[in-house]
Amino acid sequence: MATRAIHRAFAKRTVPFLTSQSLFLSSISRSVSTLVLAEHEGGSIKAPSVSAVAAASSLSKDNSISVLLAGSGPSLQEAAAHAASCHPSVSQVLVADSDKFSHPLAEPWAKLVHLVQQKGGYSHIIAPSGSFGKNILPRAAALLDVSPITDIIEISESNLFVRPIYAGNALCTVRYAGANPSDSKSEASISQVDLSTFGEDAVGKSRYVKLTSQETERPDLGNARVVVTGGRALKSADNFKMIEKLAEKLGAAVGATRAAVDAGFVPNDLQVGQTGKIVAPELYMAFGVSGAIQHLAGMRDSKVIVAVNKDADAPIFQVADYGLVGDLFEVIPKLLEKMPEKK
Repeated sequence: MATRAIHRAFAKRTVPFLTSQSLFLSSISRSVSTLVLAEHEGGSIKAPSVSAVAAASSLSKDNSISVLLAGSGPSLQEAAAHAASCHPSVSQVLVADSDKFSHPLAEPWAKLVHLVQQKGGYSHIIAPSGSFGKNILPRAAALLDVSPITDIIEISESNLFVRPIYAGNALCTVRYAGANPSDSKSEASISQVDLSTFGEDAVGKSRYVKLTSQETERPDLGNARVVVTGGRALKSADNFKMIEKLAEKLGAAVGATRAAVDAGFVPNDLQVGQTGKIVAPELYMAFGVSGAIQHLAGMRDSKVIVAVNKDADAPIFQVADYGLVGDLFEVIPKLLEKMPEKK
């Protein structure tokens, strides 16, 4: 195995992790030190980035964790203050304030990671595994001449990881074969990244065009406290509206299985699973969801899982905290009738 590797990591809810990616560079540093690439919005660190910090803290008890933020304007400084207090393991917040980072494009961010890594010599680099992390880390890996170990679901040790293979039907334990890192902590400080050597060519050929999003009062699927998900058993897009009505009453986000998305019931940005979004809400309600391994990989970290399915042997019941064997076309209308309107 190469002496340096990149990996994506997410771990089970025993520690509240979401899917994350990490760049493993133990040949550069003998001690465990981690750089977390954090995404922010509205002056706050996004929840998946906080979970990435939690994932980093599992690498070692004395892991020195630095959080890297980039952007411009007052909201960046507010996000930095939030990052400094978002997790007790954070020892330093690095801030790159430049108009080049107004939008999270891969080229400038990858160059930034390369610059910071050259100065910091981190043993691991971690980022959330949403579009933000998946867009940046492959390019950063190329600049740092490393290769990936992907889709890790558990960090056992600083050099031992578990990842799914064969579309999630089996788990593989991977040991990093390079030099074994050896296992210091202070109050998080906020420092500006020196961008004096950051050239204009860092922007690259891509450019920001626009951000398009649907106007809805429902919370974002990736950050919601409650998620209501429907499966193929709903049979049509019209029937799927029952899930949306229930979500509105609960103030919840709407999710869907890959089968429901492929059938055209809802757009693919609502897909939960290994090839969709990874969620870990306080409450996850699954209606007509069989529990395919690909779907379970995206929601099994939920604190409480409630499942409704007419098949008593559906795999979803194996991970559910509460289950009801019943026809969702009878159960959901009764729930809608009993539940008060959301204020």
